[in-house]
This record gives sequence, structure tokens and C-alpha cells, in this order.
Amino acid sequence: MTVKIVTDSVADLPARIAGELDIAVVPLVVNFGSEVFHDGIDITLEQFYEKLQSSKEFPHTSVPAPADFTAVYDRLAEQTDRIVVICLSAKLSGTYQVARQGITLMSRKCQVEVIDSGWAAITEGFIVIAAAKAANAGAGIPEIKEVIKQTAARIGFRASFDTLEYLRRGGRIGRAQAFLGSLLKINPIITLKDGLVEPVERVRSRAKAIDRLVDFAKSCTKIEEMAVEYTASPAEAEVLAKRLSSLFPKERILRARMTPVIGTHTGPGLLLVAVQGEIGP
Repeated sequence: MTVKIVTDSVADLPARIAGELDIAVVPLVVNFGSEVFHDGIDITLEQFYEKLQSSKEFPHTSVPAPADFTAVYDRLAEQTDRIVVICLSAKLSGTYQVARQGITLMSRKCQVEVIDSGWAAITEGFIVIAAAKAANAGAGIPEIKEVIKQTAARIGFRASFDTLEYLRRGGRIGRAQAFLGSLLKINPIITLKDGLVEPVERVRSRAKAIDRLVDFAKSCTKIEEMAVEYTASPAEAEVLAKRLSSLFPKERILRARMTPVIGTHTGPGLLLVAVQGEIGP
């Protein structure tokens, strides 16, 4: 039986890719006051970002219930006896622990392995895609875990946005708190390191911030995959993809829009470049 792959919605997998590779996605939850939305299901991306910019209430995110994972496990256990679950960084979210708790509630017998990717957003997605391709090619769990390990060591991203205020409010600021205070209005460049938000540098204009994203991509070699992600600026993302086309075929640059759970913590001004390959400094 083919190993089935499960992930969370923070992996930002376009629905087309999840469908083609038979990846099951468990949504996280976004709360606007008393309103509860499942990430990517109960509210469209357009509606969410409009609400994020216009609402006086600051949204909050929460992990799925263990039963949400259990329902997916039991459904997949009708088709397979082995499941691999790939979650966003356990240092950023309790999703990994909840995914493990979901195993104890299963009514069907099936081997389930839960793995902390150490990443989030489309870099987590790169890992999930690689694992799903291996699974669909007939790999077993040990081989898939090795693919996950190797892919996780060969990915990186740089992200820029207008302010760190959303990260601060959401409690995901990590070591980027060094950029707080008067620097909230400056365009910060961040990444993830050891599963936590890591500051890279700060610049004083959006144009320079985008230049830094391009510089990051230029510092990478042996590029296998590349992605551009955005929250509320699709035109800006297309311009960035065009600039990156000298490094990687434009038609192969994955465009993805940040799911509401990520957007809650970054705000509407986020732009991100992710690379799978030999990551530069």
C-alpha cells in the first residue's frame, strides 16, 4: 500500500498541487472575535485580507483539535496501513503535538509517523511535496523520512513586510524582537532558523527590501525549486517572479498566497522568496 502524506494548512500548498499529489491538508483555525474560520475553507483569501485590513478586532489563530487529525487518519487508514504527517515548526505552533495526540483517538489500525518539519509556509510545502513524490513512487516510511531530512537541509527563504507589529501581537516574534520599538515602520527582512523567526536585516524602503529578496535568491546555487509568496499584493509578486526568471524558469516559479493563519502573524504586506537548493549565506 502507498504511504499517505498529511500536512497542515500552513504549508501553503496550492489546492492543485495537493490534489495532484494526493496530500491531505488539516486546516488550522483563525478567530475574529466570536467568528471562527477554518484556514482556507470557511473564508476566501480575498475576504480574509480585506477583513484583516478593515476590522478593528485583531484575529487570533489556534491549532486544530486532535479529532480533526484523527478524522483524516481514520479516512486514510481505509486506503493504507502507513501515514506520514509533516507539521510546521513545533517551536512556532502546537500543531505537531496535536497531530500526535490525534493518533491515540484512532478507531482504525494504521502506522502513523508525525514529523516536525522545522519550517513553515512554502518551505514546509517544499518538504511535503518531496515526501509525497517519494511516497507516490513507492517509497516506504524510512525512505520518506530520509527525503524529508535531506529536503529540510536544502531549503531557505527570505521574507519582507511593512511592519513587525503583527508578529509581535501574535507572539511569534522570536529573535526578531530586536527589530521592535521605533523600527516597526521599517521594512524588516526575516527568515526561520532552528524553527524560530530570525532577523536578517532591516531596510528603509520597500524597493530595497525586494532587492534583498532577489539578492538572497542570487546567492543560492543548484536551485531545484523556487517560490514567491504574498499576502495582499499579487501584482508585486508577479514583478518579483519576473526578476527571478533570470535565475530559474519563470513558469516553474511556484506562486502561492499565504493562508490566513500565516497572514494573521505577518499582516497584508508580506512578500517571500523560497528556494530549494544550495542555500547561500
